[in-house]
Formats: sequence, C-alpha cells, structure tokens
Amino acid sequence: MHDNAALAAATAASDRACLVFVVDPALLRGGRVGAPIVQAFFGAVGALRDEVRRRGSDLAVLQGEAAREIPALAARLRADAVFYGEDYEPSAIARDRAVETALARAGVAVHAQLDHVVFGAGEILAGAGTPYRVYTPYARRWMECYRAAPRLPLASAARLEERLLAAGDVGETLPVPAPESWGFVSSPSYPVCTEALAGRRLDEFLDGAALTYAKDRDDPGIDGTSRLSPHLRAGTIGVRTCVARAMEAAARAPAGGAASIRKWIGEIVWREFYQSILKNFPYVDGGSFQPAADAIAWRNDESEFAAWCEGRTGYPIVDAAMRQLNATGWMHNRLRMIVASFLTKDLLVDWRWGERYFERRLADADLAQNNGGWQWAASTGADAVPYFRIFNPVLQGRTFDPSGAFVRRMLPELQSVPDGCVHEPWKFPVAGYPAPIVDHRPARERALAAYAAVLPKTGLGTR
Repeated sequence: MHDNAALAAATAASDRACLVFVVDPALLRGGRVGAPIVQAFFGAVGALRDEVRRRGSDLAVLQGEAAREIPALAARLRADAVFYGEDYEPSAIARDRAVETALARAGVAVHAQLDHVVFGAGEILAGAGTPYRVYTPYARRWMECYRAAPRLPLASAARLEERLLAAGDVGETLPVPAPESWGFVSSPSYPVCTEALAGRRLDEFLDGAALTYAKDRDDPGIDGTSRLSPHLRAGTIGVRTCVARAMEAAARAPAGGAASIRKWIGEIVWREFYQSILKNFPYVDGGSFQPAADAIAWRNDESEFAAWCEGRTGYPIVDAAMRQLNATGWMHNRLRMIVASFLTKDLLVDWRWGERYFERRLADADLAQNNGGWQWAASTGADAVPYFRIFNPVLQGRTFDPSGAFVRRMLPELQSVPDGCVHEPWKFPVAGYPAPIVDHRPARERALAAYAAVLPKTGLGTR
C-alpha cells in the first residue's frame, strides 16, 4: 500500500478507488511458475486483502483473462479509469495492451504507471539516445540522474481511508486461492512476502548487515544480504523505498559502512539494467543477447542435467546450492553464479534449461533478472563474463565457504570430512556422496573449444 505508483495516481485523481488482483489460470498452468513464487504471491495478496479490509473496504479478487475480467469489473463499478503498474515482460505487455484495448472500447481511461523500477527503460540512455548494453556506463548515468532528481517513495497510503470503496460497494469477490488448489505444494521453508515483513527486513538490513555488505555478500554461510528480492518481485516493498532508505543510511554511516551500502545500491541498479535490457531487447526472452551464441554446440546431457537439478554432481558447493534452492525457494547470489557457470560451462548445457528450472524453483523468479543472470554466467548476454572465464567449483567453494560451514549445513553427509577436503570429498571418500560427474579441467577445455568455435573474444554485438 505504501510507495505504490498506481495507487498514488488513482487516489490523487479519483474520489473513489477499488483495488483489484486477477488470478490468471493461463499463467498458473503455463509451466513458467513454481510453488515458491505462487505461495509468495498468494500470501502477499492475502495479507493485502487483510489490510484493505481493516480500512473498511475489500480487495476485488478475480479469476480469468485480465482483458475480460477488468473491463467487466469496471462496468459493474461504473469506473471512469483504470490505473496499473507497467511490466516489461513480453507476455505481460501483450496482456496489458489487450486490457487497454478492451477498456478503450468501453470508454474507460487507462493510466500506466512506472512502479517496478526507479527509472524506466527509456530514461537511462547513452548519448546517442540508444539503450546501454554495458552495466558500468549505465550505472554511472543512473546515479547522475538520481542525484539530479531523486525518485522518492510515494505517499500512496495517505488518502486510502477516504478514497477506498466501502466493502459493500466492492461486492462479492473470490477468496484468495491456496497454492494447492492449483497443484502447487506449499512449504514453510519458502519465503513469506508481506509489506510488514519487507519493511522489517529492510530496517534490520540497513541497521546491520548492510554496513558490512561489501565484505560479507559473497559468503553463503552467513546472513549477509538483504534477502529482499522475493519482496521486490512480489511487490511487497517499493524499489524507490529501498533506494531512498539506503541513501539515507549511507549518508549517516561511517566511511566503510557507507561504501558497503552503496555497493548494495549498485545491485539494485544491476536489477534496473536487466529490466532495461528486457524492455529494449525483448528477444532475450528465449534467445541469446549475443546473436552468435545461438550457435554454441550444447551437449544437453539429460542425465547430467538431472544430477545438477537434484544436487548430486559430486561438487559440494554446487550440490549445496541446488539443495538450498530446492528446499527453500531461494539461493544466495554468489551460488547462482557458481551453479550457472557449472551447468553452462562444465556440463555444456543450454542456459535456457537452467533459466527455466530457476523459474519454477525461485520465489523471486523474475524474467529480467533471471534471464540476465543466466546469460551473464553463460557468456551469451549483455555485459556478460567473458567466455574464457570459467569458474572452478573447487576454488569457488574454498574462496567463499572456506570452512565448509554452508556445505556441511546443506550436505550433512559431509559432516565428517576434514576442512581441507570438504570441497574435494573424493580425497576423503564418504559413503552416500557421489563422485564428480565431470572432471573440471578437461570440461573447461571442452567449453573453451565450443565457445571459441562461434564467439570472438570481443565485439559480439546484438541482434
């Protein structure tokens, strides 16, 4: 309810407003969402409905095609306008255009609001007015724009009590569905997303881990990151709120703490960069940003892919990361890079296989971020890691989990392995833990050959 652009615009322009959420059967049955994100979203909608009801109104929960359900509700309520937040996913853009067309036929005005990013994809542009393809100049320009004209949180909750329709005027609405009603299995280990929880998490992070974020953010064994990504995905916190609060915290923090907080702000700018890439280059939904990369000769061994999915590759840092994902609906960012590099380089499995698996397993699954991260690791994307940089899973484990604390927490079968062998357990054989499914050194050479056959080391271009 706070820092919501569509809600702020609606309550500023209207005497009465009704809040709406549409349950989309096509999306829920389409194979691109999984239990963690469905549970997070439905939980967030339920918490939102409770907040709306406490204010004497109700949330209109609809089910079906948005282009049919929203115009029908607008007609029933005799609404003059519909306000919504923009979405850069190609399928969402098509949905929104269909809704706008149907509303226009009915004489209802439509107002799209920029809400999921601080700056829109057409605002942060290079000198020639073209979108950036590299993060660093994009980030530099982003910060220049923010310093010149900060986009501060919106007071969208200020007028709610006097603007929201009474519950009786909203009329009968559907109950918020349970994930199980759509075939998804819930888990208490998945992230819970509500506005109250997101606010507390931001407070705790800025008062604590944010001050050492630059040092601790790559250690999966500690709580060193914000873990706000599911909330940003579910819309239970505004991105403007995150940036403004972080800027305030950096201004009062000592030098080292301020630098760490700015590092975290830089990660939010990475999020905006990937959103810009998706909007300006929509073919990345299904295709490589670097056109030549579509010719990589992937091996796509299904048994090796299954071993990766299930956390039984024989490389502890990879397996521990995948088990964290499968059990909790979340994965530490450093681990996302490690497992993506292993899949695409060591196993030569198409990055789209990993992207789709993450879509179904992450509570924060977002097309722009997920696609951008996978293409970065696979060296097929915008400002991606050069293909000749291939993570060594043993060295990654030693570097970022030196004591093996995280690995042992996720892989209890390695409890008895000494610290010196915990990332190479084949040196201290353990019953019940698999041998490596691939030898990293020859696998690395195989990947270099496959990439070099189609990609130059620089100047890959775009479509």
